[in-house]
Amino acid sequence: MRASRLVTLLLLLQNRGRMTARQLADELEVSVRTVYRDVEALGAAGIPLYGDAGHAGGYRLVDGFRTRLTGLTADEAQAAFLAALPGAAAELGLGEALATARLKLRAALPAELREHAGRIQERFLLDAPGWYGEADRTPHLTAVAGAVWARRAVVLRYRRWRAPEEIERRVEPYGLVLKAGRWYLVASGPSGIRTYRVDQIVQLGLLEDEFDVPDGFDLVAYWKGYLADFRARLHTGEALVRLTEEGARRLGVTPAGGGWTRARVPIESIDHALGEFLRLGTDIEVIEPAELRARMAETVRSLANRYDS
Repeated sequence: MRASRLVTLLLLLQNRGRMTARQLADELEVSVRTVYRDVEALGAAGIPLYGDAGHAGGYRLVDGFRTRLTGLTADEAQAAFLAALPGAAAELGLGEALATARLKLRAALPAELREHAGRIQERFLLDAPGWYGEADRTPHLTAVAGAVWARRAVVLRYRRWRAPEEIERRVEPYGLVLKAGRWYLVASGPSGIRTYRVDQIVQLGLLEDEFDVPDGFDLVAYWKGYLADFRARLHTGEALVRLTEEGARRLGVTPAGGGWTRARVPIESIDHALGEFLRLGTDIEVIEPAELRARMAETVRSLANRYDS
């Protein structure tokens, strides 16, 4: 839409200073002729901009002019107020800064967008942690975040599930990830880039050593790869089952319709699958593997005997 393009053109000049018609055309993905028409329209609307001729010329705004336009649409303004998690910001020591930033953003918005943002805060709440269980205690989160921000190496003492249960190592913290209410540290150490649960850090010491993140490292791309690898290692087997229509729905399987559905589903282990499948009650029958079928039958018999007594 032209109105949106005019706002974008104005903000480009405000943020970057002098720009040529060709540079503006490339940024806006339009022709130079369209830029000329847009500039004329802004001038006619009273925006104080002018053009310089010559090799070093271009368009620029009059010195000191700042538009009150934010360039935000209603959807963008709503998304901005949804994006930040107050709880996470507070854990990182940024709660006050977030509150101040929101006040400034609200003040900068036009009246109609300010109203949209107010409705968002009244009607939507983002609560990231899951049910059942208290939030993880992360006493070292602020220190970890400071090391990430300052690009300073740390020595951490870390608790893990396998022996030795506590390890100590020097790492270079690349970034923090908040996943389902739990904080993870992505850091480079003796064995390469690894992921550490922040709530399992027992002790942390900040070093004077500074470091540079390798060119090409992308935190988002790393995390996606980490999750994909985690899921691949999680489901190492499969089971052949028969499901009622309700069982298929609960297990996320497309029902065949008109009776039982046979399906092969990934499983993490016999023990884990046993617990998961028992939740489905009479809506599932395990056919393979034989060990899992036998364990299901044994458990069901034990339950029946217990309740018969």
